[in-house]
Amino acid sequence: MIFSLQGTVQELTPTYAVINVQGVGYYVGISLMTSQTLALNRETFLFIQQIIREDAHLLFGFNTRAEKEMFNLLISVNGVGAVSALILLSTLSLDEIALAILSKNSALIQKAKGLGVKTAERIIVDLKDKVQKFSNPDENISTYANNKVKEESLSALEVLGIPKRMSEKLADRIIKQNPDITIEELVKQILKNI
Repeated sequence: MIFSLQGTVQELTPTYAVINVQGVGYYVGISLMTSQTLALNRETFLFIQQIIREDAHLLFGFNTRAEKEMFNLLISVNGVGAVSALILLSTLSLDEIALAILSKNSALIQKAKGLGVKTAERIIVDLKDKVQKFSNPDENISTYANNKVKEESLSALEVLGIPKRMSEKLADRIIKQNPDITIEELVKQILKNI
């Protein structure tokens, strides 16, 4: 079993890298999070998860041990393959994944391309007791539980012509300060701050 690789980045894309270890090139699937930490022709160290199937021996690389652990938790869920797990790790940070699971926010998990309602809910049910260590204790979980308020507020603002990207960070900051805010109040606050 390959546990880690140390070598030079020979090829790099957002979804895979080729790591040259003393003349042998290893094709490694990676997340966007890991891809952003790598640079072509630079020395790197990756934690590796090897998956052996009948038709292939696959390697997946991670910049941190925590990302590898989250990947393994995700693929332990029935219906979540390695590619889906990498897409989720590319879409959300480890913190966000953990908080989405802990606050039962399946809508946030579904932001990852290819993950539907049933799979998102299965992830929440299967992993709710296993992701505690990934969540940042400074974050208030009720902030994320209030995501319905955030989503509806952002939709209302989009109707008013305000792009979601523009208002999303403001919404997060306001909800963090006031977790019990109503939709109407949140919309007003965001409009004031734009």
